[in-house]
Formats: sequence, C-alpha cells, structure tokens
Amino acid sequence: MKLLYIIFPALIFLSSCAKKQEAPKTELAKAPEQIQVRVQAAVSRTLDKSIDVTGTLEADETVSLSFEIPGRVSIFRVDFGQLVKKGDVIAELDRRELEWQLERAKANVGQLSARLGMKSPDEAYPSSSANMRQAQANYEDAKSKYESAAKLVQSGDISKERAVELQRTLQARQALIDATRDEMNGLVAQLRAQKADLEIATKRLSDTVIRAPFDGGISAKLISPGQYIKDNTPVATLVKTSPLRLRVEVPESYSSLIKAGSVVSFTTDAAPGKEFQAVIQQLNPSFDAKNRTLLAESKIPASDSRLRPGTFVQVKLVTRRADAVVMVPKNAIYSVAGLSKVYVIRNGKAVEVRIVPGAELDGWAEAPAGAIQPGEAIAVSNLLNLINGAAVKTL
Repeated sequence: MKLLYIIFPALIFLSSCAKKQEAPKTELAKAPEQIQVRVQAAVSRTLDKSIDVTGTLEADETVSLSFEIPGRVSIFRVDFGQLVKKGDVIAELDRRELEWQLERAKANVGQLSARLGMKSPDEAYPSSSANMRQAQANYEDAKSKYESAAKLVQSGDISKERAVELQRTLQARQALIDATRDEMNGLVAQLRAQKADLEIATKRLSDTVIRAPFDGGISAKLISPGQYIKDNTPVATLVKTSPLRLRVEVPESYSSLIKAGSVVSFTTDAAPGKEFQAVIQQLNPSFDAKNRTLLAESKIPASDSRLRPGTFVQVKLVTRRADAVVMVPKNAIYSVAGLSKVYVIRNGKAVEVRIVPGAELDGWAEAPAGAIQPGEAIAVSNLLNLINGAAVKTL
C-alpha cells in the first residue's frame, strides 16, 4: 500500500514533465522558420521584339568557266583557292593551227580586195570596177556609131544591113556591162563572206584564252595542262565573294513583317561574338510550297574574311520596335524538368510564377506580359529551398 502511494505521485510528475516538453513543438508548428533570400526588383524596359530565323550566305556570282572550242590545254595559270582579278588569264589552248587559219583568211580577203581594185579591205565596197568602166566606154562608142548609122540609113548613105550590124554590136556591149556588173557584185559577195570568215578565225583564236569575267576566287580546278578537251567542257569554277548575298527564309506567319528596306542582324558560328547588319533588298514574289517560307535577299559587303559563301547564319528579324516589357534577373530563373519559374515575394511569402524566358539583355530576361509587375521583388538566392507559399525573409 505504501508502494502505491509512492508510485502514483511519480506518475503524475512524469506526466507533467512530458506535457512541458511537448509545448515547444506546438509553438514551432504555429510559427515556421523563415527562409532568408536576397531579392532584386523586376524592371520595365523598352525592347525591340524579334524572331530568329535561318539564313545562308551565298556568292554574288558563280560561273563555270569553259572554252567555246575544242583543243589541247597548253597553260593553266591558277589553282584552287587562288584569288583573281577581272581580266586575268585562267587557261589557254594550243593556238598554232588557229593562227594558220587566221593568216589564210587574211590572205583571201586581201586577194578579193585587190581584184575589186580596193587599196584596203577596210574601204567601202566599190560601185564599179575597171572592167565595168571599160565595158561602159565600149558601150558608149557603140551607141554613138549606131545612132549615126540610123540617121545615114534614112538618107541612103549607109546600107540598112550595116545599121542592123551596129545595133547588134550595141546590144552586145550592153550585155557585157551587165555581165561585168554581175561579176563585180559576185566578188563583193565573196569578199563579204571572206571577211566574215576572217572575223570567225579571229574570234576562234581569241577563244583559246579564258579570262576571269569578274574579281573572285577559284573554287574548283577541273583540268590540267596537256589535256585535250571538247568545247564547253568545264575547266574551273569562279565565285564572286564580295558582295555576298544573304538569303533569309521567313516563315509564312511572319512574312507580312518583312519588306524591302527592313533591317536585320545576323550572327554565325564562323565569327563568334560578332553581330552583322543587313538591309533587305528583294523578296521572292512567291512562297516556297514545300517549306511555306518566303525568301528574302540582301547584298552585304564581305568586310570580314570569316564570312564566306555557304556560311549558315542565325538571323534576327525585328517584328515590333520599342515595346515595353518586364524583365527579371537571369539568375532568378530556376529551371527543372524543362520548366522555368521565378519566385516573386508577395506579403512575405514566395509565390511561384512559371515563365517562358524571352529576349535577354545584359543579364536580364523578358517575362511574359502580365505575369510580373515592375518593381516586384524577385528572389535571386536560396532558390533550391523555396517552394510556393514559403515564408521568406528578405536580406
């Protein structure tokens, strides 16, 4: 019995102690510990709205060089990658046979010119020749004799048969004039033909040389000296590397935003860290039926040696200028599982706001319109420990 009196008070004491230890737990649940974070205020800025599209730099001109005549290549003066100036000799064919043909054509022209009484082949074609003038003189003499005989026949001083004989002589002299005129016209026609042959021979001789039609670079060398080639066989490819053609493929949904005079900027992995500017000059009158894109083109000077034909570029097309947007610090964006979010501090609590980051500028990223107001505090530290609705203490 005494033992019961002793144990009962002990149990009461232990129960009282347990209640005193549980009291602090209840107080902690009521007042959770605040998470300390640093914050920065969202800001309002004016930005140009833009979209990113793909483009390509292409040569202003590309030409496949070839000879118009067949022959054996005697000289090839350039090599792959070499830069040339307009008029520089690229390649030559063996000229000897064509030089002989040219000399023969010159001789034929000279011979016919001499037969026509021309001092030089460059003179105007004659209206008469020595034979024609001789025939004309004989005709005039025969005409005079016949006219005199016709008068004497009437007076009886000459027989009628003699007058007929003189008339036939006059007709023969007239026929001779016509024949010599036809002969001269034939020689003139032959001379015209020989002059044409001379021009052809001269051109064929000049065709043994290929010259650069513009300043550029050799992108392909396709033959070697000593090789016999047929006419129009490609021997080299020449590209004009300045200016370059910037060709941009604009999606159909944004095609109304671009026109001649639109300014675009572009970057390329070939020139990291540098941005280039261009002005759109031409638009394709039709869309690409396969890709549903509109091709826009601009010519730009190749001011940077890293810009070459065939370069792939990323083009920024401005869709709207001077647009007011809200921006948040880039280090405030927390991304996980493909989702991006920031924590806005409102009434002492962290409020999760999911965003799709837009344009970036100097360490700031554009937030979706209406999601965040300018001046609101954005958490920039301790992001891993924050959850939606967590109590925070700003530093």
